[in-house]
Amino acid sequence: MKRALLGLVLAAIFLATVIPLDRQMTDRPVVVKLGYTPSPGVLRLTAGEFKPLLAEVEVLRVMFYFGSLVENWQKRIQVPPEYANMFRTIETAVHLDPYNMDAYYFAQAAFTWRVGHAADVNRLLEYGMRYRTQDWMLPYFAGFNAAYFLHDYRQAAEYMKQAAELSDQPLLTTLTSRFFYQSGREKMGIAFLKDMIARSRDRQEKQLYELRLKALQALQEIATAVQKYRKDQGRRPADVGKLVSGGYLGRIPQDPYGGTFYLDEKGRVKTTSKLAPGYSQSRKGKSHE
Repeated sequence: MKRALLGLVLAAIFLATVIPLDRQMTDRPVVVKLGYTPSPGVLRLTAGEFKPLLAEVEVLRVMFYFGSLVENWQKRIQVPPEYANMFRTIETAVHLDPYNMDAYYFAQAAFTWRVGHAADVNRLLEYGMRYRTQDWMLPYFAGFNAAYFLHDYRQAAEYMKQAAELSDQPLLTTLTSRFFYQSGREKMGIAFLKDMIARSRDRQEKQLYELRLKALQALQEIATAVQKYRKDQGRRPADVGKLVSGGYLGRIPQDPYGGTFYLDEKGRVKTTSKLAPGYSQSRKGKSHE
């Protein structure tokens, strides 16, 4: 009886907080519609036995918000996300319930591909590893992030070794090492994204991975053409357009983030979008970095 009464009281407090905030957010632009999340300490004290439920609510709130942004990006509408607020909310959910796998999946999908956030995600994954001690996916994610984004191959090897031991699949370590030393970063990223698309259970999350996969495949297509050009001509092409006029590309692939592909001073393929939603719009009219 007391538990039921406590549940009703907590539900009433939650609704009394959420409904006014929801009304307040209605008239605000989409970029700030995610809203405010109290600190994990406060929520842990008030949520009691409902911490896992509240954690799931916070994760779903971020997913719904971000899903609307993904749909806008697919329509070529560039809306910058509240990355900091989103990450704080996911971090709060993990501290409420470190066993919530949806939070880790979303963090891996949404934050690692934005430059500067892979280290934050790995700290989140390391927190989860303290609790999900038999879960090989968390060190697997962390190992990929350490190698692909942070270029810390020593740490990546340690994470992947842990993942291989937990999964009873030593092949993970072998394949990852092969990616690190024999393949380009685009190839490693494409392989990882295909694996994550197959595993993903959330529609918005899957869309986000698919968007990134298209971008990396476009980069890889141009990079392959550059290699063929250099082998045939003995020099690197002056620009991406030379690959088309020389017959090495049928057309220049489209950057799904709205950017323009170009070759930097070393002949590496880059894009003005930095593979980040909204970046190309904020840099419009400025030169390539």
